[in-house]
Amino acid sequence: MSWYQLCKSKKNDLRPEFFHSTDDLKKDDWNSIVNNANVYLTIPYLQSLEDSLEGQVDFRYIIFYNASNKPVALASVQILDFSSDVFKKNEVYCKVASTIKNKVLESLGVKMMVCGNVFATGENGFMHTPDISSEDAFTNLSNGLYELRQATKLDKPISVVLLKEFWPDTFDESDTLKSAGFKDFKVDVNMVLKIHPGWNTMEDYLSSMTTKFRTRAKGVYKKSADIVVKDLSELEIHENKTNIEGLYRSVVEKADFKFGVLTGDAFVQFRKNLGEDFIFKGYFLNDMMVGFSSAFISGSSVDANFVGLNYDHNQQYAVYQRMLYDFVEIGIQNQAKELRLGRTAEEIKSCIGAEPMDMKLYLRHRNSISNKLIAPIISTITPSEYELRYPFKAGFSQPAYG
Repeated sequence: MSWYQLCKSKKNDLRPEFFHSTDDLKKDDWNSIVNNANVYLTIPYLQSLEDSLEGQVDFRYIIFYNASNKPVALASVQILDFSSDVFKKNEVYCKVASTIKNKVLESLGVKMMVCGNVFATGENGFMHTPDISSEDAFTNLSNGLYELRQATKLDKPISVVLLKEFWPDTFDESDTLKSAGFKDFKVDVNMVLKIHPGWNTMEDYLSSMTTKFRTRAKGVYKKSADIVVKDLSELEIHENKTNIEGLYRSVVEKADFKFGVLTGDAFVQFRKNLGEDFIFKGYFLNDMMVGFSSAFISGSSVDANFVGLNYDHNQQYAVYQRMLYDFVEIGIQNQAKELRLGRTAEEIKSCIGAEPMDMKLYLRHRNSISNKLIAPIISTITPSEYELRYPFKAGFSQPAYG
């Protein structure tokens, strides 16, 4: 059955409205749903992406209304061009993992619609209010994405729709998408540290560790003693943006799973539009920036997002490891419930207490025949193998997940 037939056969009791930019959005309706629960769905954040990626990425937004014309759900969508010429020229800021690019996109399509955020891991593309059930919300999301794809007129058709990434406690609800022909798969885990309510200072945090890992942490601080860590203002980020971009790209190029690459201007926009909800730290050695870290305050979480490193100095001065402990301190200072550290470097992140959380994505091709071919292809995409460490004392109880 085609996506069109599936959509027509499913309950569709919400009315979607489509918008081309944050300037066009019905802001009060959008904000009433977001309610500051997710920084990646706030208008200032989305405006920052639009400003920094103008001409590179097409943005679309959906607000869903019930029969009483009340806004009850929303979706944030990015449309990416995956033509082979663009890949060869390295001009695309948003790239999917090479496995998906080579096996799915180049063979099945050239444009992808992403419901989610290609620059941040997590459920950052869809949200609904308690006024509707999760099952109805996801059914209407599938229908709305189909209508949006049909209504979007571009130079090339949108061939693939991707929804990314859902947390384990949402799997039962998000699996509703399978009934619309979406194929699910998992990528690398997100490493998450639950912030213990008894951690009021870094000393509290370090005291909860075994002697081995507490000594390890002190060793990191000792090796990084010559590094000056500074919170950068909007102007300082602007002044250093070329170096920032280079440091960032050096990290991105080493990643096995790349969803997006930003320019230095994006960090300027984040600081300008998000204020204190965006934290940017520069790491300096003899006045030379050898690294940076950034984090977003999102509801009750701290989301460690972008980092940049000069690998010539990283090992000697333990720059990246120092960043991880600084992220923990940010979480404690902001009284967050959890610190989300993202993918990759699972072992080293587990050394600070982070634990793996599975993430699930859903993919669908517009053509029903091609869509059937996707399942065996994406089944080859599996999370990386890793070893974990547990740094806390025996009997230490971390907060439960959920």
